[in-house]
Amino acid sequence: MKAIKAFFAFVYDFIVGDDWRLALAVVLGLALTWVLNSAGYPMWWVLPIVSFGALAWSLRRALQSHKRP
Repeated sequence: MKAIKAFFAFVYDFIVGDDWRLALAVVLGLALTWVLNSAGYPMWWVLPIVSFGALAWSLRRALQSHKRP
């Protein structure tokens, strides 16, 4: 039981990491890609755009917090 708990703690820390907002953006991007693809649209390009946007947003927030005294 202890090993299972440690494994899930590792997975949570690996996926969420430092910023839960990035993990949420990727999950939402995957869900959006799946929904649109299930509707019959070729939407393989949605996830890279969502991921890039989330990364840019995270970088902007990090730079803004670094400039504060």
